[in-house]
Amino acid sequence: MEDQELLRYSKQIMLPQVDVEGQQKIMDSTVLIIGMGGLGSPTALYLAAAGVGHIVIADFDQVELSNLQRQIIHQTKDIGDDKVNSAKNKLTELNPEIKVTIANELIHTDNLNELIKGVDIVLDGTDNFESRFEINKVCVENKKPLISAAVVRFEGQVSVFEGHQKNLPCYQCLYSVEGEENESCIENGVLAPVAGLIGTIQALQAIKVILNLGDQLSGSLLLVDALDLSFRKVKIGKDPKCPICN
Repeated sequence: MEDQELLRYSKQIMLPQVDVEGQQKIMDSTVLIIGMGGLGSPTALYLAAAGVGHIVIADFDQVELSNLQRQIIHQTKDIGDDKVNSAKNKLTELNPEIKVTIANELIHTDNLNELIKGVDIVLDGTDNFESRFEINKVCVENKKPLISAAVVRFEGQVSVFEGHQKNLPCYQCLYSVEGEENESCIENGVLAPVAGLIGTIQALQAIKVILNLGDQLSGSLLLVDALDLSFRKVKIGKDPKCPICN
């Protein structure tokens, strides 16, 4: 590790749970962030700042004025630009030591396989069940940990899914494909700092998984109510009839 890197990450390296060895693990890791919206924005910024060596960002959308209230990685001057281009510029400005790869395309099974097989961790910041189910399926097939988050109104949730592990659930163990309401902030609204809070927790869990630290939320769902400022964890069991991980 060079002197500039030691200085940049000095406050993390001071932590005995991280140290130089842990910081090197962070720098050697590759993460995929799917969605550069309200969740992906703070997630990407914090992971870049923390020194994740290679960040792959996937999104097919363009920046709109209504995004700027919560998608803090984008600015007014970026309106009309592809979100991945806007995000890559901010991440490399924040930390020129990292590598950022962009995938400016609609996510489907084929390109998900290509994206996921080369990374260590997948972070899902999408806002619809169809995408989440597909991402989960490919993560299980490729034996990659999935850090999934969702936010709407004043509420959010985060969990780590490792359905490829014998006793741990995948995302579809928690949600059935049939009959789920697809609530998103587009239809229901969201308070901006709530997206920032949940996205930051998502980034935190990614670093904890990389370093194997603390409670990684595998087999647990963290529920956040920002209006009451309450945090609650719920255990998730593996579904023996799950079509994906069993």
